[in-house]
Amino acid sequence: MQITVNGEVMELPEMTMTVQHLLAHLQMENRIVVVELNQSIVHKSDHAKTGLANGDRVEIVHFVGGG
Repeated sequence: MQITVNGEVMELPEMTMTVQHLLAHLQMENRIVVVELNQSIVHKSDHAKTGLANGDRVEIVHFVGGG
């Protein structure tokens, strides 16, 4: 499956079927993130049940601490 993540086209393994799987694939599952799928925010409680499809556009924003 091919999707666009933060403006970059990515080819994902077949097992990457949900937002939760995508975050795990990107090693971001333990970070505080905001995910937008096709211009709609996906609430954290919906990550496991929100499916991905070929051609989807995903934006992921994560927070970085520091000063």
